[in-house]
Amino acid sequence: MSNEASRDEKTPWWEGVTRYQWLVLFIASLGWVFDTFEGQIFVTSMNEMMASLLPPDVPMEKRDAVAKLALGVFLIGGAVGGVFFGMLSDRIGRARTMIITILVYSIFTCMTAFSQEAWQMIVLRFFVAMGVGGEWAVASAMVAEVIPRWARVRSLGIFHATSTLGSYLAIAAGAFIVGNPAIQTEAIPDLNWRLAFGIGVLPALLTIWIRAKLKEPESWKRAQEVAKKDPTKRAGRIGDLFKGDLRRKTLVGVALASIGLATFWGVKIYGRDLMRGAAEREVVMQNEGSSVDSEAVLKANFSQIKKKEMTGHFLVMTGGLIGMLAFGPISERIGRRGAFSFFFVGGFASSALLFGLLTEKSIIFYWWALPVFGFLVSGIHSGYAIYFPELFPSRLRGTGGGLCFNLGRVIAAPVLFLTAWMQQSMGFTTNQTAAWLSGFFLLGLVIIRFAPETRGEDLPE
Repeated sequence: MSNEASRDEKTPWWEGVTRYQWLVLFIASLGWVFDTFEGQIFVTSMNEMMASLLPPDVPMEKRDAVAKLALGVFLIGGAVGGVFFGMLSDRIGRARTMIITILVYSIFTCMTAFSQEAWQMIVLRFFVAMGVGGEWAVASAMVAEVIPRWARVRSLGIFHATSTLGSYLAIAAGAFIVGNPAIQTEAIPDLNWRLAFGIGVLPALLTIWIRAKLKEPESWKRAQEVAKKDPTKRAGRIGDLFKGDLRRKTLVGVALASIGLATFWGVKIYGRDLMRGAAEREVVMQNEGSSVDSEAVLKANFSQIKKKEMTGHFLVMTGGLIGMLAFGPISERIGRRGAFSFFFVGGFASSALLFGLLTEKSIIFYWWALPVFGFLVSGIHSGYAIYFPELFPSRLRGTGGGLCFNLGRVIAAPVLFLTAWMQQSMGFTTNQTAAWLSGFFLLGLVIIRFAPETRGEDLPE
């Protein structure tokens, strides 16, 4: 504490962070990068995957429904894995559990490449999601416990923001592997998406480094010693999250995560479709007056349109990266509650405008509008990595963070089916769907009123 007490406000936040603490942040972030890649590679290749795994006579509406089912199962798998591995990390340690989660998501992503039917892919994605959900819960707890207080908020912001790098990798795979006609062969016509999933096994190599370099946090060791002396303080007991003052913290955490994940799947993922729509309009206009119909023109320019779509995805992710990095400094200035409120208001305003009034703009317009949109709808996600570890004691930090973030996945999962119902039964376009679902951000403003403020506080022991 003396080191912290003697720090001047003008001292850079990174000064005093040890080499080992930087290593923990780097390894945890690298695991989260690959974690995000394993989740996002499905989003960037689901159209091609559905065409491969379903019979050719299946209508597009059915394909979309199966894709949304796969996404829903992924959210549920993430919840199961987040809670299970979060509890496990409180009991057997952060480093050991992180190794298990990375192996799980790496191996099952690679196995997905060999799927022959849609149901096989969906089952395998469930297990991928278990590893994905678990890794975040474990890694965020470990970073929070190892990094000193003065650097904790910005370090956790960096940790969560590195998810954007995983999205970049998925975008690159979508543009240069999934969307690359040169990779297709007569023997394996769907080699593109299968190869993209096959490389998902590579993160397993990270576990060798973790095993060699990382040790358990001191706060986790102290919690284990306390648990040996006092059975009521045993680690990883999920029921303890709903007792005393932890009940309110848990419910608020779950509700906040639900808002972020519902708006991610109901709003944010449609940002790239705005760029795709602009690219399709441009291609059709360029061929206006020719004897070739629009459908044939779009098919002939598939690779070009796919790259524009991935560009839109890249722009949203880049804005999101800046937003997630900004959450930490903003929350240090106006508090955790204030930062969440800022991004809830900004997320609603940008989504309602972009999907409600600005849907027929040019590619140039979306080059600057999509990063702003990404900044405002993504900032709250970094807030989870910062805020959740501050809510729970060491013996429940992995369990609590995993439950909040990943139970939010379960609660958000129906949004996928809601979007399908809105589009198929109500006749909404994807833009109209996203505009309406942006209202979830306003619900977040209500929830944050019940959240405790944790700015400037030590992690609870």
